[in-house]
Amino acid sequence: MRKNARPSIQHFGTRALDRRALLRLIGAGALAVGAAGRALAEDEALESLIEQNQNSEFGGGFDQASRRIKPPKASLPTLSPATAETSRQAIAQYESIVARGGWPTLPKVESLRIGNKHPAVESLRKRLSLAGDLEIDSGNPLIYDSYIEAAVRRFQLRHGLIADGIVRGETRKALDVPADVRLTQLKINSARLRTLSGNLGHRHVVANIPAAQIEAIEGDVAVMRHIAVAGKPDRPSPDIQSKIVEVNFNPFWTVPVSIVRKDLIPKMQAEPDYLTKNRIRIFDARDNELTPAQINWYSEEAVNYKFKQDPGDLNSLGSMRINFPSAHGVYMHDTPTKNLFGEDFRFASSGCMRVQNVRELVAWLLAETPGWSRAEIDEVIKSGERKDARVAKPVPLYWVYITAWATPDGVVQFRDDIYGRDGLAAKTGGTRG
Repeated sequence: MRKNARPSIQHFGTRALDRRALLRLIGAGALAVGAAGRALAEDEALESLIEQNQNSEFGGGFDQASRRIKPPKASLPTLSPATAETSRQAIAQYESIVARGGWPTLPKVESLRIGNKHPAVESLRKRLSLAGDLEIDSGNPLIYDSYIEAAVRRFQLRHGLIADGIVRGETRKALDVPADVRLTQLKINSARLRTLSGNLGHRHVVANIPAAQIEAIEGDVAVMRHIAVAGKPDRPSPDIQSKIVEVNFNPFWTVPVSIVRKDLIPKMQAEPDYLTKNRIRIFDARDNELTPAQINWYSEEAVNYKFKQDPGDLNSLGSMRINFPSAHGVYMHDTPTKNLFGEDFRFASSGCMRVQNVRELVAWLLAETPGWSRAEIDEVIKSGERKDARVAKPVPLYWVYITAWATPDGVVQFRDDIYGRDGLAAKTGGTRG
Protein backbone atom coordinates (compact mmCIF):
# COMPACT_ATOMS: atom_id res chain seq x y z
CA MET A 1 0.00 0.00 0.00
CA ARG A 2 1.33 3.44 -0.90
CA LYS A 3 2.15 5.81 1.92
CA ASN A 4 -0.93 7.85 3.04
CA ALA A 5 -3.18 5.82 0.75
CA ARG A 6 -6.63 5.17 2.14
CA PRO A 7 -7.23 1.55 3.24
CA SER A 8 -9.37 -0.21 0.65
CA ILE A 9 -12.64 -1.89 1.52
CA GLN A 10 -12.66 -5.61 0.86
CA HIS A 11 -15.97 -7.29 0.04
CA PHE A 12 -17.06 -10.79 0.95
CA GLY A 13 -20.01 -12.59 -0.60
CA THR A 14 -23.09 -13.14 1.53
CA ARG A 15 -26.27 -15.16 1.23
CA ALA A 16 -29.75 -13.63 1.34
CA LEU A 17 -30.80 -13.01 4.92
CA ASP A 18 -34.07 -14.24 6.40
CA ARG A 19 -36.83 -11.64 6.82
CA ARG A 20 -34.64 -8.85 5.42
CA ALA A 21 -37.48 -7.32 3.40
CA LEU A 22 -39.81 -7.30 6.42
CA LEU A 23 -37.22 -5.73 8.66
CA ARG A 24 -36.48 -2.98 6.18
CA LEU A 25 -40.16 -2.09 6.22
CA ILE A 26 -40.09 -2.05 10.01
CA GLY A 27 -36.99 0.15 10.04
CA ALA A 28 -38.78 2.65 7.79
CA GLY A 29 -41.74 2.66 10.15
CA ALA A 30 -44.06 1.17 7.53
CA LEU A 31 -45.81 -1.14 9.99
CA ALA A 32 -47.88 1.54 11.72
CA VAL A 33 -50.78 -0.52 13.06
CA GLY A 34 -54.12 -0.02 14.78
CA ALA A 35 -54.12 -2.27 17.85
CA ALA A 36 -52.01 -3.02 20.90
CA GLY A 37 -51.63 -6.65 19.81
CA ARG A 38 -50.09 -5.55 16.54
CA ALA A 39 -47.75 -3.15 18.33
CA LEU A 40 -46.54 -6.03 20.48
CA ALA A 41 -46.11 -8.16 17.36
CA GLU A 42 -43.93 -5.40 15.93
CA ASP A 43 -41.80 -5.56 19.08
CA GLU A 44 -41.19 -9.25 18.42
CA ALA A 45 -40.30 -8.56 14.79
CA LEU A 46 -37.86 -5.85 15.80
CA GLU A 47 -36.18 -8.19 18.26
CA SER A 48 -35.46 -10.57 15.40
CA LEU A 49 -32.89 -8.02 14.18
CA ILE A 50 -30.48 -9.56 16.64
CA GLU A 51 -31.13 -13.11 15.46
CA GLN A 52 -31.83 -12.74 11.76
CA ASN A 53 -28.32 -13.64 10.54
CA GLN A 54 -27.37 -16.24 13.06
CA ASN A 55 -27.01 -18.93 10.39
CA SER A 56 -25.21 -16.77 7.85
CA GLU A 57 -21.52 -17.16 7.03
CA PHE A 58 -20.77 -13.93 8.93
CA GLY A 59 -22.83 -14.78 12.00
CA GLY A 60 -21.58 -18.12 13.20
CA GLY A 61 -24.45 -18.22 15.72
CA PHE A 62 -25.20 -15.48 18.24
CA ASP A 63 -24.15 -16.06 21.81
CA GLN A 64 -26.46 -15.35 24.73
CA ALA A 65 -24.69 -12.08 25.56
CA SER A 66 -25.45 -10.68 22.10
CA ARG A 67 -29.09 -11.74 22.39
CA ARG A 68 -29.47 -9.64 25.54
CA ILE A 69 -29.08 -6.48 23.44
CA LYS A 70 -32.58 -5.66 22.22
CA PRO A 71 -33.94 -3.06 19.78
CA PRO A 72 -36.47 -0.41 20.90
CA LYS A 73 -39.98 -1.63 21.71
CA ALA A 74 -42.61 -0.09 19.45
CA SER A 75 -45.31 -0.31 22.12
CA LEU A 76 -43.59 1.97 24.69
CA PRO A 77 -44.79 5.60 24.59
CA THR A 78 -42.44 8.59 24.44
CA LEU A 79 -44.34 10.44 27.18
CA SER A 80 -45.00 8.62 30.46
CA PRO A 81 -43.86 8.84 34.09
CA ALA A 82 -41.82 5.65 33.52
CA THR A 83 -40.04 7.20 30.51
CA ALA A 84 -39.30 10.35 32.50
CA GLU A 85 -37.72 8.25 35.26
CA THR A 86 -35.64 5.99 33.00
CA SER A 87 -34.45 9.07 31.06
CA ARG A 88 -33.23 10.55 34.34
CA GLN A 89 -31.44 7.30 35.16
CA ALA A 90 -29.80 7.20 31.71
CA ILE A 91 -27.94 10.41 32.54
CA ALA A 92 -25.64 8.49 34.92
CA GLN A 93 -24.89 5.93 32.18
CA TYR A 94 -23.80 8.67 29.78
CA GLU A 95 -21.87 10.52 32.49
CA SER A 96 -19.86 7.32 32.92
CA ILE A 97 -19.20 7.08 29.16
CA VAL A 98 -18.03 10.71 29.06
CA ALA A 99 -15.83 10.21 32.17
CA ARG A 100 -14.07 7.33 30.37
CA GLY A 101 -13.26 9.55 27.40
CA GLY A 102 -16.39 9.10 25.29
CA TRP A 103 -16.42 7.09 22.07
CA PRO A 104 -14.17 7.27 19.01
CA THR A 105 -14.88 9.19 15.81
CA LEU A 106 -14.88 6.86 12.81
CA PRO A 107 -12.03 7.10 10.29
CA LYS A 108 -13.07 8.58 6.95
CA VAL A 109 -14.77 5.99 4.77
CA GLU A 110 -17.56 6.44 2.21
CA SER A 111 -19.77 3.62 3.53
CA LEU A 112 -19.62 0.34 5.40
CA ARG A 113 -21.94 -2.63 5.01
CA ILE A 114 -22.06 -6.37 5.69
CA GLY A 115 -19.20 -8.21 4.04
CA ASN A 116 -16.72 -5.28 4.16
CA LYS A 117 -13.29 -5.64 5.71
CA HIS A 118 -11.77 -2.30 6.73
CA PRO A 119 -9.77 -0.83 9.66
CA ALA A 120 -12.69 1.53 10.37
CA VAL A 121 -14.79 -1.46 11.44
CA GLU A 122 -12.71 -1.80 14.59
CA SER A 123 -13.57 1.79 15.62
CA LEU A 124 -17.19 1.15 14.70
CA ARG A 125 -17.27 -1.90 17.00
CA LYS A 126 -15.95 0.15 19.88
CA ARG A 127 -18.41 2.98 19.18
CA LEU A 128 -21.40 0.62 19.10
CA SER A 129 -20.22 -1.27 22.17
CA LEU A 130 -19.79 1.84 24.33
CA ALA A 131 -23.37 2.91 23.58
CA GLY A 132 -24.71 -0.57 24.36
CA ASP A 133 -25.60 -1.65 20.83
CA LEU A 134 -22.97 -4.43 20.55
CA GLU A 135 -21.05 -6.89 22.72
CA ILE A 136 -17.40 -5.87 22.33
CA ASP A 137 -16.14 -9.45 21.96
CA SER A 138 -18.55 -10.33 19.13
CA GLY A 139 -16.91 -11.43 15.87
CA ASN A 140 -13.76 -10.55 13.89
CA PRO A 141 -12.58 -6.99 14.72
CA LEU A 142 -12.06 -5.88 11.10
CA ILE A 143 -15.02 -7.57 9.35
CA TYR A 144 -18.44 -5.97 9.06
CA ASP A 145 -20.32 -9.14 9.94
CA SER A 146 -23.87 -9.89 11.02
CA TYR A 147 -23.10 -8.83 14.62
CA ILE A 148 -22.18 -5.37 13.34
CA GLU A 149 -25.11 -5.17 10.95
CA ALA A 150 -27.62 -6.04 13.68
CA ALA A 151 -25.98 -3.50 16.02
CA VAL A 152 -26.07 -0.77 13.34
CA ARG A 153 -29.74 -1.50 12.69
CA ARG A 154 -30.44 -1.15 16.41
CA PHE A 155 -28.45 2.11 16.47
CA GLN A 156 -30.46 3.39 13.50
CA LEU A 157 -33.76 2.51 15.17
CA ARG A 158 -32.65 4.35 18.33
CA HIS A 159 -31.89 7.45 16.25
CA GLY A 160 -35.00 7.43 14.08
CA LEU A 161 -33.13 6.46 10.91
CA ILE A 162 -34.00 3.99 8.16
CA ALA A 163 -32.75 0.66 9.57
CA ASP A 164 -30.87 -0.69 6.54
CA GLY A 165 -27.75 -1.78 8.46
CA ILE A 166 -25.44 0.40 6.32
CA VAL A 167 -23.12 3.10 7.69
CA ARG A 168 -23.37 6.17 5.45
CA GLY A 169 -25.01 9.61 5.31
CA GLU A 170 -27.25 10.35 8.28
CA THR A 171 -26.15 7.21 10.14
CA ARG A 172 -22.52 8.30 9.90
CA LYS A 173 -23.42 11.79 11.16
CA ALA A 174 -25.30 10.34 14.14
CA LEU A 175 -22.41 8.01 15.01
CA ASP A 176 -20.02 10.96 15.09
CA VAL A 177 -22.03 13.08 17.57
CA PRO A 178 -19.78 13.20 20.70
CA ALA A 179 -20.84 11.48 23.92
CA ASP A 180 -20.80 14.76 25.89
CA VAL A 181 -23.33 16.25 23.46
CA ARG A 182 -25.63 13.24 23.93
CA LEU A 183 -25.27 13.64 27.70
CA THR A 184 -26.30 17.31 27.48
CA GLN A 185 -29.30 16.32 25.33
CA LEU A 186 -30.42 13.83 27.96
CA LYS A 187 -30.18 16.42 30.74
CA ILE A 188 -32.14 19.04 28.78
CA ASN A 189 -34.85 16.62 27.72
CA SER A 190 -35.13 14.90 31.08
CA ALA A 191 -36.36 18.23 32.44
CA ARG A 192 -38.87 18.54 29.57
CA LEU A 193 -40.16 15.01 30.12
CA ARG A 194 -40.86 15.66 33.80
CA THR A 195 -43.19 18.53 32.90
CA LEU A 196 -44.96 16.55 30.14
CA SER A 197 -45.61 13.23 31.86
CA GLY A 198 -48.61 13.91 34.06
CA ASN A 199 -52.14 12.63 33.48
CA LEU A 200 -52.35 12.84 29.68
CA GLY A 201 -55.58 10.84 29.39
CA HIS A 202 -56.40 7.17 28.84
CA ARG A 203 -56.61 7.71 25.07
CA HIS A 204 -54.40 10.46 23.65
CA VAL A 205 -52.17 11.34 20.71
CA VAL A 206 -48.56 12.52 20.96
CA ALA A 207 -46.63 14.06 18.06
CA ASN A 208 -42.93 14.30 18.83
CA ILE A 209 -41.71 16.98 16.44
CA PRO A 210 -37.96 16.17 16.26
CA ALA A 211 -38.80 12.49 15.76
CA ALA A 212 -41.36 13.39 13.04
CA GLN A 213 -43.51 10.69 14.61
CA ILE A 214 -47.06 10.39 15.95
CA GLU A 215 -48.21 7.92 18.60
CA ALA A 216 -51.76 6.86 19.47
CA ILE A 217 -51.71 5.92 23.14
CA GLU A 218 -54.29 3.79 24.90
CA GLY A 219 -53.81 2.61 28.48
CA ASP A 220 -50.07 3.51 28.54
CA VAL A 221 -49.43 1.48 25.36
CA ALA A 222 -48.52 2.95 21.96
CA VAL A 223 -51.12 1.03 19.96
CA MET A 224 -50.12 2.86 16.79
CA ARG A 225 -47.05 4.71 15.61
CA HIS A 226 -47.09 6.83 12.46
CA ILE A 227 -44.27 8.43 10.52
CA ALA A 228 -44.93 12.14 10.02
CA VAL A 229 -43.61 15.09 8.05
CA ALA A 230 -43.22 18.13 10.33
CA GLY A 231 -42.48 21.82 9.77
CA LYS A 232 -39.37 23.09 8.05
CA PRO A 233 -36.73 24.69 10.30
CA ASP A 234 -37.82 28.13 9.03
CA ARG A 235 -41.54 27.24 9.43
CA PRO A 236 -41.48 25.13 12.60
CA SER A 237 -44.32 23.05 13.97
CA PRO A 238 -45.40 24.58 17.31
CA ASP A 239 -45.79 22.97 20.73
CA ILE A 240 -49.49 22.24 21.26
CA GLN A 241 -51.81 20.97 23.99
CA SER A 242 -55.31 20.62 22.61
CA LYS A 243 -58.05 18.08 21.82
CA ILE A 244 -58.91 16.48 18.49
CA VAL A 245 -62.55 17.35 17.81
CA GLU A 246 -63.24 16.75 14.13
CA VAL A 247 -62.17 14.92 10.98
CA ASN A 248 -62.85 16.36 7.51
CA PHE A 249 -63.19 13.87 4.66
CA ASN A 250 -62.33 14.90 1.09
CA PRO A 251 -61.63 18.46 2.29
CA PHE A 252 -61.10 21.70 0.43
CA TRP A 253 -57.77 23.37 1.21
CA THR A 254 -57.76 27.10 1.86
CA VAL A 255 -54.20 28.25 1.26
CA PRO A 256 -52.82 30.23 4.24
CA VAL A 257 -51.68 33.79 3.48
CA SER A 258 -48.14 32.91 4.54
CA ILE A 259 -47.98 30.18 1.88
CA VAL A 260 -49.53 32.52 -0.73
CA ARG A 261 -46.77 35.01 -0.03
CA LYS A 262 -43.81 32.63 0.32
CA ASP A 263 -44.73 29.90 -2.16
CA LEU A 264 -47.67 30.65 -4.42
CA ILE A 265 -46.57 34.04 -5.78
CA PRO A 266 -43.05 32.80 -6.77
CA LYS A 267 -44.62 29.63 -8.20
CA MET A 268 -47.00 31.62 -10.41
CA GLN A 269 -44.16 33.80 -11.63
CA ALA A 270 -42.32 30.66 -12.76
CA GLU A 271 -45.36 28.60 -13.88
CA PRO A 272 -48.36 30.76 -14.89
CA ASP A 273 -50.58 27.67 -15.23
CA TYR A 274 -49.74 26.29 -11.76
CA LEU A 275 -53.10 27.16 -10.16
CA THR A 276 -55.09 25.70 -13.04
CA LYS A 277 -53.07 22.46 -13.10
CA ASN A 278 -53.53 22.01 -9.36
CA ARG A 279 -57.23 22.94 -9.29
CA ILE A 280 -56.72 25.96 -7.03
CA ARG A 281 -59.37 28.64 -7.46
CA ILE A 282 -59.24 32.35 -6.55
CA PHE A 283 -62.00 34.29 -4.75
CA ASP A 284 -62.30 37.93 -3.75
CA ALA A 285 -63.82 39.24 -0.49
CA ARG A 286 -67.36 38.80 -1.90
CA ASP A 287 -66.68 35.22 -3.03
CA ASN A 288 -66.55 36.17 -6.69
CA GLU A 289 -64.25 33.81 -8.57
CA LEU A 290 -61.32 35.37 -10.44
CA THR A 291 -58.97 34.04 -13.09
CA PRO A 292 -55.19 33.96 -12.55
CA ALA A 293 -54.79 36.45 -15.40
CA GLN A 294 -56.67 39.08 -13.36
CA ILE A 295 -53.90 39.23 -10.73
CA ASN A 296 -50.53 40.97 -10.89
CA TRP A 297 -48.18 38.19 -9.74
CA TYR A 298 -45.23 40.57 -9.56
CA SER A 299 -46.76 42.37 -6.59
CA GLU A 300 -48.32 41.53 -3.20
CA GLU A 301 -51.82 41.81 -4.65
CA ALA A 302 -52.46 38.05 -4.36
CA VAL A 303 -52.43 38.11 -0.53
CA ASN A 304 -55.75 39.99 -0.63
CA TYR A 305 -57.59 37.03 -2.15
CA LYS A 306 -58.68 33.58 -0.97
CA PHE A 307 -57.13 30.56 -2.67
CA LYS A 308 -59.10 27.34 -2.41
CA GLN A 309 -58.04 23.94 -3.71
CA ASP A 310 -60.79 21.51 -4.73
CA PRO A 311 -61.00 18.03 -3.15
CA GLY A 312 -59.40 15.23 -5.11
CA ASP A 313 -56.14 13.48 -5.87
CA LEU A 314 -54.20 16.75 -6.16
CA ASN A 315 -55.45 18.29 -2.90
CA SER A 316 -52.58 19.09 -0.53
CA LEU A 317 -54.54 17.70 2.42
CA GLY A 318 -55.17 14.37 0.69
CA SER A 319 -58.44 12.73 1.67
CA MET A 320 -58.48 13.59 5.41
CA ARG A 321 -57.80 16.48 7.75
CA ILE A 322 -57.73 16.15 11.56
CA ASN A 323 -58.84 19.31 13.37
CA PHE A 324 -58.19 20.66 16.86
CA PRO A 325 -58.38 24.16 18.40
CA SER A 326 -55.08 25.97 17.99
CA ALA A 327 -53.96 29.59 17.91
CA HIS A 328 -51.38 28.57 15.29
CA GLY A 329 -53.90 27.45 12.66
CA VAL A 330 -52.22 24.06 12.19
CA TYR A 331 -53.68 20.58 11.82
CA MET A 332 -52.77 17.00 10.88
CA HIS A 333 -53.61 15.63 7.47
CA ASP A 334 -53.15 13.15 4.67
CA THR A 335 -50.99 14.04 1.65
CA PRO A 336 -50.91 13.12 -2.05
CA THR A 337 -47.10 13.08 -2.00
CA LYS A 338 -46.01 10.23 0.24
CA ASN A 339 -42.37 9.87 -0.84
CA LEU A 340 -41.03 11.89 2.12
CA PHE A 341 -42.29 9.27 4.58
CA GLY A 342 -39.44 7.04 3.41
CA GLU A 343 -36.71 9.62 4.09
CA ASP A 344 -34.53 10.14 7.15
CA PHE A 345 -35.11 13.92 6.94
CA ARG A 346 -38.85 14.65 7.20
CA PHE A 347 -39.15 18.38 7.87
CA ALA A 348 -40.81 19.83 4.78
CA SER A 349 -44.21 21.27 5.77
CA SER A 350 -45.23 24.81 6.68
CA GLY A 351 -45.99 23.82 10.29
CA CYS A 352 -48.77 21.24 9.93
CA MET A 353 -48.19 17.50 10.33
CA ARG A 354 -48.58 15.12 7.39
CA VAL A 355 -49.40 11.63 8.67
CA GLN A 356 -48.49 8.32 7.05
CA ASN A 357 -51.32 5.74 7.06
CA VAL A 358 -53.60 8.47 8.37
CA ARG A 359 -56.71 6.36 7.69
CA GLU A 360 -55.63 4.00 10.50
CA LEU A 361 -55.27 6.91 12.91
CA VAL A 362 -58.65 8.36 11.91
CA ALA A 363 -60.35 4.98 12.43
CA TRP A 364 -58.85 4.86 15.95
CA LEU A 365 -59.95 8.44 16.70
CA LEU A 366 -63.52 7.68 15.58
CA ALA A 367 -63.73 4.25 17.22
CA GLU A 368 -66.19 5.57 19.83
CA THR A 369 -68.13 7.77 17.39
CA PRO A 370 -71.36 6.14 16.08
CA GLY A 371 -71.71 5.93 12.32
CA TRP A 372 -68.00 5.93 11.59
CA SER A 373 -66.83 2.33 11.40
CA ARG A 374 -63.77 1.56 9.28
CA ALA A 375 -66.05 0.40 6.45
CA GLU A 376 -67.99 3.68 6.58
CA ILE A 377 -64.77 5.68 6.57
CA ASP A 378 -63.53 3.77 3.52
CA GLU A 379 -66.85 4.32 1.74
CA VAL A 380 -66.95 8.09 2.19
CA ILE A 381 -63.35 8.46 1.04
CA LYS A 382 -64.07 6.35 -2.02
CA SER A 383 -67.17 8.43 -2.83
CA GLY A 384 -65.21 11.72 -2.86
CA GLU A 385 -68.10 13.36 -0.98
CA ARG A 386 -67.32 16.22 1.42
CA LYS A 387 -68.24 15.07 4.93
CA ASP A 388 -67.26 15.95 8.50
CA ALA A 389 -67.18 13.71 11.55
CA ARG A 390 -67.32 15.21 15.04
CA VAL A 391 -65.32 13.10 17.50
CA ALA A 392 -67.79 11.86 20.16
CA LYS A 393 -65.16 12.02 22.91
CA PRO A 394 -62.50 14.59 21.97
CA VAL A 395 -59.05 13.03 22.18
CA PRO A 396 -56.25 14.93 24.01
CA LEU A 397 -53.41 15.93 21.67
CA TYR A 398 -49.84 16.93 22.48
CA TRP A 399 -47.23 18.24 20.04
CA VAL A 400 -43.94 18.15 21.94
CA TYR A 401 -40.24 18.74 21.34
CA ILE A 402 -38.21 15.82 22.73
CA THR A 403 -34.80 15.00 21.24
CA ALA A 404 -33.60 12.45 23.84
CA TRP A 405 -35.40 9.92 26.01
CA ALA A 406 -35.02 6.44 27.51
CA THR A 407 -37.96 4.03 27.59
CA PRO A 408 -38.52 1.58 30.47
CA ASP A 409 -36.86 -1.22 28.45
CA GLY A 410 -33.58 0.69 28.93
CA VAL A 411 -33.22 1.80 25.29
CA VAL A 412 -31.95 5.39 24.95
CA GLN A 413 -33.17 7.26 21.86
CA PHE A 414 -31.92 10.46 20.23
CA ARG A 415 -33.13 12.75 17.44
CA ASP A 416 -31.60 15.80 15.74
CA ASP A 417 -32.20 19.14 17.43
CA ILE A 418 -33.89 20.20 14.22
CA TYR A 419 -35.07 23.64 15.40
CA GLY A 420 -32.00 24.38 17.53
CA ARG A 421 -34.00 24.50 20.76
CA ASP A 422 -31.43 22.43 22.68
CA GLY A 423 -28.70 24.84 21.63
CA LEU A 424 -26.75 21.89 20.21
CA ALA A 425 -27.72 21.98 16.53
CA ALA A 426 -24.19 22.48 15.21
CA LYS A 427 -23.01 19.33 17.01
CA THR A 428 -25.97 17.04 16.34
CA GLY A 429 -26.60 17.81 12.67
CA GLY A 430 -29.83 19.64 13.44
CA THR A 431 -31.30 22.80 11.89
CA ARG A 432 -31.10 21.59 8.33
CA GLY A 433 -33.35 22.24 5.41
